[in-house]
Amino acid sequence: MDRDSCRRRRRIPAALDRRRGRRGPGRTGLAIGVDIGGTKVAAGVVDGAGQVLAEDTRPTPGDNPREVERVIAELVRGLADSYPAVPVGVGAAGWLDLDGGTVLFSPHLAWRHEPLRANLQALLQRPVLVANDADAAAWAEWRFGAGRGQRRLVCITLGTGIGGAIITDGRIERGNWGVAGEFGHQILVPGGHRCECGNRGCWEQYASGNALGREARELAAAHSPVSLEWLRAAGGQARDITGATVTRLALAGHAASRDLLEDAGEWLGIGLANLAAALDPGMFVIGGGLCEAGSLLLEPARHAFARNLTGRGFRPAAPIRLAALGPRAGLVGAADLSRHAS
Repeated sequence: MDRDSCRRRRRIPAALDRRRGRRGPGRTGLAIGVDIGGTKVAAGVVDGAGQVLAEDTRPTPGDNPREVERVIAELVRGLADSYPAVPVGVGAAGWLDLDGGTVLFSPHLAWRHEPLRANLQALLQRPVLVANDADAAAWAEWRFGAGRGQRRLVCITLGTGIGGAIITDGRIERGNWGVAGEFGHQILVPGGHRCECGNRGCWEQYASGNALGREARELAAAHSPVSLEWLRAAGGQARDITGATVTRLALAGHAASRDLLEDAGEWLGIGLANLAAALDPGMFVIGGGLCEAGSLLLEPARHAFARNLTGRGFRPAAPIRLAALGPRAGLVGAADLSRHAS
């Protein structure tokens, strides 16, 4: 498939088009946000109310940072043709240094000490803000979505892995070294499944999209009768069964897929109970691709959370809400953060 056939673009309505060409974030309220995902890179023009006015996506070109940076630059240039003087923010998975310019460690992209901001600024010849992708998504939900106005908010992003972020009194808590919120790497099962971070038994090995797909593939490899629908949906190739495969079938009523989602939901709830004991948030907001499962995931999570919450019955239990902004939260948050930094 050629590159152009993979593109998806939504043009800004003509009524809004008159804002093009004005200069300065304070006068337009517009910004470009980019979200680097495990399977796609998404970019969009976002207004001051968090609305995406135009967007474009490309498949993530593997884990070579030069190729990913090239794709980001192409996406931004394409949008900047129509919006030439707006700030740019990029959300990247992994640990960033406190200055926000270098991706120190990204398990899923296999990046180490990648000077992402400097490289993008050299390619684009303009300032670029780089933020952790989970921080960006959480910021969007706090500003415009399900967690709007919460004094202390914890956001969890369920996708390839598990991302997390804490917002307190309108500030993202990054911790002493800039790596707070890596909740997906809390160890729930010592000696359990190996994680891309190098440890075993991390939370994201039990409650993420990757974990869901792995469980289904293992059943298919064992020739379990329940795996026939997964194999059919994946064209007969067990290696092509993903968390999205399981989620689609669960929503269609497939019993074994629903069972796997229930298991993932229970692990999600246990991890959230741990976070409640440590952080005492006023609300949890859960986003990411796995949340397409909706109540099939969140109801078992809520039950497991209630069963495992420390001090249950003697303390308020933080509500667990579904994210409002969907898959665009990362790019919306990155854009808004760049606007505030400009």
